[in-house]
Amino acid sequence: MPNHVLDPVEAFFEERRHAIADMAKDEELKRKSLDWMLHADQYKYTYNFNWMGRPIIKFPSDIMLMQEIIWDIKPDLIIETGIAHGGSIVFSASMLELLGGDREVVAVDIDIRQHNREKIEAHPMNKRIHMIEGSSTDPAVLDRIRERAKGKKCVMVALDSLHTHNHVLDEMRLYAPLVTVGSYLVLPDTFIEYFPKGYYDNRPWDVGNNPMTALRAFMQENDDFVIDTERCNKLLITEGFDGYLKRIK
Repeated sequence: MPNHVLDPVEAFFEERRHAIADMAKDEELKRKSLDWMLHADQYKYTYNFNWMGRPIIKFPSDIMLMQEIIWDIKPDLIIETGIAHGGSIVFSASMLELLGGDREVVAVDIDIRQHNREKIEAHPMNKRIHMIEGSSTDPAVLDRIRERAKGKKCVMVALDSLHTHNHVLDEMRLYAPLVTVGSYLVLPDTFIEYFPKGYYDNRPWDVGNNPMTALRAFMQENDDFVIDTERCNKLLITEGFDGYLKRIK
């Protein structure tokens, strides 16, 4: 085969890479996507989906991308802060179940509500889930998580608890060292920065005080991670603008 002729499989992925790069330059499409997100949020759109029976509270595109990342890097351990109804940790556990081997999800939440705990513990994927009740930034909680991370070759982290700047930045500083090279630190809810100021009138986060502002501060002080732009650019409708960070060293 001549050198200039791509294999059909390679050609498909090359075409896709170019399309994603072009799409990332389309400012009108970005505005439309954000307008759509704001409109859909009137109906609590992200609350409408389950994963294996548990509410997951995410955009379907983010669920798809998490699937891609987990399948590509094949983590031994996924650490998640924030549990809520358990859909996200059940999703992660189900992906690890497909991969097989001795893999687990460790999840922490400051308040695991009893009705949610009962549903998660009764779920078939609970066999790969270890839940910890407490603050994600509590040194004692971190010690327990670090212990479970010992000896793991590939560790992935997703931070989805309290969405204020200070809390998220603290989490990023504490959990980033647990992420292995080539794996990901995932930061949902960066989209808060792009919603109207005062939109979350009953919450402690807002424009200027959210995971995106924490991400920007973290990236200024830490060069171990880069934003995986190819993965982020293809989402458009997402809770995690620029929120998929790959550890490169």
